[in-house]
Amino acid sequence: MKICFYALRVYDELEFCEEMKSKYGVDYIYSVNYPSPENYSLASGCEGISCTPCDMSAKTLEIFKDLGVKYILCRSIGYDHVDLKRARELDLKVDTVSYTPTGVADYAIMLMLASVRRFGHILKRAELQDYSLKNKIGRDFSQCTVGVMGTGRIGTTVLEHLTGFGCKLLAYDVYENERAKKIAKYVSLDEILAESDIISLHMNANEQNYHIINKESIAKMKDDAYIINTARGKLIDSDALIQGIESRKLGGAALDVLEFENGLYYYNLMGEVMINHKLAMLRSYPNVILTPHTAFYTREDVRDMIKCNFESLHDFETGKKTHGVEAQ
Repeated sequence: MKICFYALRVYDELEFCEEMKSKYGVDYIYSVNYPSPENYSLASGCEGISCTPCDMSAKTLEIFKDLGVKYILCRSIGYDHVDLKRARELDLKVDTVSYTPTGVADYAIMLMLASVRRFGHILKRAELQDYSLKNKIGRDFSQCTVGVMGTGRIGTTVLEHLTGFGCKLLAYDVYENERAKKIAKYVSLDEILAESDIISLHMNANEQNYHIINKESIAKMKDDAYIINTARGKLIDSDALIQGIESRKLGGAALDVLEFENGLYYYNLMGEVMINHKLAMLRSYPNVILTPHTAFYTREDVRDMIKCNFESLHDFETGKKTHGVEAQ
């Protein structure tokens, strides 16, 4: 059994590949680059490929199928970058990873605090030795109502960790979580938009919630509300967000993920012209914090992600249950 890892980071993932190779008896090869016509053939002879979010469109899946690949192993919780319909048609099994929710949950709370206290703006001005107070005033986080949209493992952990801050907690999800219900009040979508000072997104990206934050939903929000997104960029209509910031309807936003981030995040683009106009616009606003999809990035989570890929291939080949139930 063998996995072909694409976009493998030798500085943090490689040591865990070596550890899991011995544990599961699964061999591996890797490329530091994303899948492309130049390196597709590397997967020949491998049962599975491992990838971070990248182009896994129908055409790419067909190429890997022709090379003998049987499994697409995502090094991410989300799998919206994979054409699942075509994967099923090709009998390619798709699996995702799981890892402790605390890393992303605490990162989301960090972004909430940084947003309402204007921390990003304060730091930038301090770097220029501007130590004045004008335009740096923030809000008392404990007096805020926080609405968590999506109460799976991460969203529920966010709510649990917020209990120590004294915030009023609201929740929205199609399926109510008993753990979340003990500490937050479940409300309708319109209610959570209208009543929250801070909206934190923790949903998978699918057809039902694509652009769930849009022009209409922003209009229903409180004036000066903040949007936090550590889930998926497709949840937010970037044009509507920009309009909400520029019209001063929104107090600000903190985004660890962004629409059309593929080809940008995880690349060193220092000194290059920014071709993503929406990203360039959002970067220019003092009340917007952008981080490059790093909420998951802890040593513990990286190890778990590599472990899941090795475990998934082993389990697929031996007929055991795998992690990514929703992706099948």
